[in-house]
Parts: sequence; structure tokens; C-alpha cells
Amino acid sequence: MSGEHAWLAYRAMTRDRSVAQRSVGRVVVRRILGYARPYRALVWVFLATLVAASLLSVAQPLLFRRIIDQGISKGDARVVTITALLVALIAVADAGLGLVGRWYSSRIGEGLIFDLRTQVYDHVQRQSIAFFMRAQTGALIARLNSDVIGAQQAFTSTLGGVIGNLISLVIVLTTMMLLSWQVTLVSLLLVPVFLLPARWMGRRLQALTREQMQLNAEMSTQMSERFNVAGALLVKLFGRPADEAALFGGRAGRVRDIGIRMAMANRWFFTALTLVASLATAVAYGLGGNLVVSGVISLGTLLALVALLAQLYGPLTALSNVRVDVMTALVSFERVFEVLDLPTMVQQAPDATPVPDGPLDVRFDHVRFRYPLASEVSLASLESVAREESQQSAADVIRDVTFAVPPGTLTAIVGPSGAGKTTLSALVTRLYDVTEGSIRIGGQDVREVTLASLQEAVGVVTQDAHLFHDTIRANLRYARPEASDAELMQACRAAQIGDFISGLPNGLDTVVGDRGYRLSGGEKQRLALARLLLKAPRVLILDEATAHLDSESEAAVQRALDDALVGRTSIVIAHRLSTIRKADQILVMVDGQIAERGTHEELLEREGTYADLYRTQFSVEPAAR
Repeated sequence: MSGEHAWLAYRAMTRDRSVAQRSVGRVVVRRILGYARPYRALVWVFLATLVAASLLSVAQPLLFRRIIDQGISKGDARVVTITALLVALIAVADAGLGLVGRWYSSRIGEGLIFDLRTQVYDHVQRQSIAFFMRAQTGALIARLNSDVIGAQQAFTSTLGGVIGNLISLVIVLTTMMLLSWQVTLVSLLLVPVFLLPARWMGRRLQALTREQMQLNAEMSTQMSERFNVAGALLVKLFGRPADEAALFGGRAGRVRDIGIRMAMANRWFFTALTLVASLATAVAYGLGGNLVVSGVISLGTLLALVALLAQLYGPLTALSNVRVDVMTALVSFERVFEVLDLPTMVQQAPDATPVPDGPLDVRFDHVRFRYPLASEVSLASLESVAREESQQSAADVIRDVTFAVPPGTLTAIVGPSGAGKTTLSALVTRLYDVTEGSIRIGGQDVREVTLASLQEAVGVVTQDAHLFHDTIRANLRYARPEASDAELMQACRAAQIGDFISGLPNGLDTVVGDRGYRLSGGEKQRLALARLLLKAPRVLILDEATAHLDSESEAAVQRALDDALVGRTSIVIAHRLSTIRKADQILVMVDGQIAERGTHEELLEREGTYADLYRTQFSVEPAAR
């Protein structure tokens, strides 16, 4: 049995047969064919190369028969020479067809991977932030990698394998039956001798493969969680390097042991293949030799039959598991479609218009909001631990909130943790959409303006600013890719970090590290603020931007904020009340509602929640303020 046919048999036998129990509807099949439509011309050429290759593979044994029966046996050197040249030409043609077929197969497969990957990536990027809060990053990456590649194989390995094997089997069997039906039937009787042990070994390999994949996934998860800065810091602070090494070593040891067992199982499998092929060859020579002696068939016919026999078992075995091959590919497509069919909660209206020019106000009108249920924003298969959650409507976290932020003014929002402060800022930027009521910017409902213009008009700095593992220049230009170095440094100086960057050996080319961990908290915040200033939004939202900074860093960031807020419509979510004393209005949030509103002095005089927060934070007696 040839190496290629042996591999086809091995792959067919070791595929996970559980997928054959799955059901894939006609809609999915039609959708798959839609993806193939741009490549239909390439697919037809690819299939034509498979037919031609199958015909050539049968032609060679028949030419060997001619050399022996009509050339060597009859002493005709001319026939021998011409036929040998034909065999050589067929070998060259077969090699050429293999290269051509491989090119077309790769062109189709890589084209499909590109189409699916870019479509899935774009769709995922457009999901609401609630989706990313639930979905496991590794599961998403798997959809973009393994599942997309599995779907691609439907048009290359599976399509080519099934049709190629079918064509090859029909041609080989027909040719063998025409040459000698006796040898052909006896050869087919040996198929169960191979199939039954192979199926048992295949199930064994499937179980080992699944266990190995699970352990590899666990090791990958451990590495991804421990090899980032935050994870490594936690391990060191709690003194657990030895425990982590032992845990990883245990998993790696089990993978090693499974690898040894799989290697032996593979060896047994291919040994069985070789043994059955040898037995079939022995039977063919035994029976066929007797037929040659008795004059039923010629010697050339016998050699042709033996050569054809080597091309019989691989395709026959692979086709015995064709449903598993096809369903494996279709299920991969189905998993990709599962992501593509997940609706995007925050969508741009078809008739959306840009945010108006000029200064902007922000207005909340009787806003209510509840966080979406898991079934509304995510897929159980994309969560690391999928649990059935209550389908009852979640409680409102924002309840009947109404307020206005006039153009160029500063509104501060304060309150205890969990009061809904950050949720309000997320609603302005349409990370979520309101459940009831409306939010207007420049007089227009945010759901009626284009997302691009809203994102351009509104800028946000959070308490944990994210930086990519790249240079300072690349992180800054994320806000405005066309910005010059001079503009970058101007924004940095405005954010009170220009001198720091100028003093670095590599300046703007300094790599900030994973999530910016090579910078201090204050430096990260000021760099994030510089990025925001480079964007130059007309509405600025600061979500506790100085909450976790030391006094010196807070003072530097606060100076930068004072300059950044000038002339901009600003909403500041504050933990430290000292930073918002000059706000034009202060809103006190309690349990999703505005409990108090007014200036700093007015709220202190009311002796309400704000006054309690102020006294708690500064330990000030009521009479001493």
C-alpha cells in the first residue's frame, strides 16, 4: 500500500466518529456553497486534476502489463522501449498534475480561510462590550484558527479526498474486474480482516487524542495566565513558583506518557496496514500465479493486478468513513456560523447622521438600563465555564436618570461602589444601549448618529488605561494614525509627560511592555491622557482616572486634566472628592438613581449622602468644614 493511501486510511479511521451523530441542516449546506461560489471555477479545475490523476494511476500498471505480455514475452524491443517511454511520460504528467492540483487546492483553501477569518474577526470586533465580558478569549481564537481551518478542509482535504477516492476506487475496481474477477473478489474478502482491527485502534487513538488535546489546552491556559505581567507578579508575591512548576510538570508528564502510547498505537496501526497489504499481495500472487500457470491470465496481467491492489485498500477504507469526514468539515462550518450569526446588540441605524459640529451638550432623559442576559450577548460554547443562568429579566441598574451637561461645563458623578456611575459613562459612548429613555448629544439621540462620529466626538480615560505591547509612538498613534512626531510630543507635553519621554534613551520608540507594565501607574495614565488629547474629543469622560495613583502622580495627572478639560463638555466620575470641587454640578448616585445634585458647597450644606462621603474621606467633623 502506498504511503499516501496508507495516510488516507489512517486519517479516516482515527477521526472522531461522534460527529457523525450530529445533524447539519440544508440551510448550512447552502450557506457553505455560497462561500464556495467565488471559487467554483477553481473547484472544477481541481476536480478535473483528480480525475486525470486517477486515470494515470491506473494507466501505469496496464502499461507494465503491455511491456511484459507484448514486449518481453514476445521479444519485441520496440514495444518495450515505446511503452517504457510512455510510462516515463505518465510519471512526469502525474507529477505535474500533483503540483497543479496542489496549487488549486491551496488557492481554494487559503482563500476560504481568508474570507472566513476576516469576516469573523470583523463581526467579533463589532460586538458589544458585554460580549467580551463573557466570552473566553481562547475560545474565540480557536474559532478563528482551528474551526476556520476545519471549515476550509471541507473544500480541500474532504472534497478532494472523497471525490478522489471515489473516482480512484471505481476505476481501480473496474480495471481489476476486467483483468481477473477471481483475484479481485478474493482481494476484497480481506478487507474486513483489516477494517475491524483498524476501527478498534482508531477508537483508541481518538480517546488518546482527545485527552492529549485537553491537557495541551490546560497547559496553554496555565502559560497564558502566568506568563503575563499580572499573573507572574501574583505567583511571585504569593511564593508559588515551585507549586506552579509542579502543576505544569504533572500535566506535561501526562502529555509525554500519552505521546508514547499514541506513538505505539500509530505503529500498530501502520503495521496492520502493511501486514494486510502484504497478505493481499501474497494471496494475489498465490491465486494469480496459479491462474497464470493454468493459462487463464497472463503474467503481465498478474503484475498489473498486484500493482492495482496497492491502490485499492486506502480509498476503500477512507470511503467507509466518508460520513465522518464530511460531518467533521460541516460541524467546523457550523461552529464558525454560530459566531457569525450572533447578533450585534449595538448597531448603527440605517439612516444615522453624523454628530453635529461645534460645542456639544449631553442630556439624559428618563434613562433606564439593565445589563443583558447571557443568552442575549454570548454563546455558551465561548465561555470557559458555561452555566445555565436565570432567564428572568435582570433588575435595572440605572433607574429613571435625568440630567443635562451644558456645552463646555464639567459635571461630576460620585457615589458608593456599585451605584451605577461607570454604567452611565458606558451609555454615553454606546458600549451599551439604554433600555428605556434616551441619551442625546448635541440634541441628537446617540442611537441616531453614526458610530464613527460618536466615537470621534467622545473620548474616555478609564482608571486602568490599556496600552498595547508596542512603542509609545504606536500607542499614541492609535488615536490618530497620521499624527506627526511633533504633534505626538505636543500632546505628551500637554499631558505632563513630555519631559519623561524626552529623557528616555529611545524616546517615542520605547516599548511600554505588556499592558504598559514597564511604566508606572501615573506614567500610564498620563500617556493615556496624551493619546486622548491627540484625539481631541469635544466631549470628555474621565472614569476615576486618578483613583489608584499616589499623591505625586495624582497631582501630575490632575494638572494635565485641568488643561484638558478647558472648553470641553466633561463628565468626571470621581472617587477622590478633592478633584471635583470646582465642578459646575455634582450628581450623587445611589442604587442607580440620582439622590442629590448641586455644587460642592450646596451639597455639603444639605448634610446628605455627599456630605457623609466627604466627611468619611477627609475625616472632617460637620462643624469644621
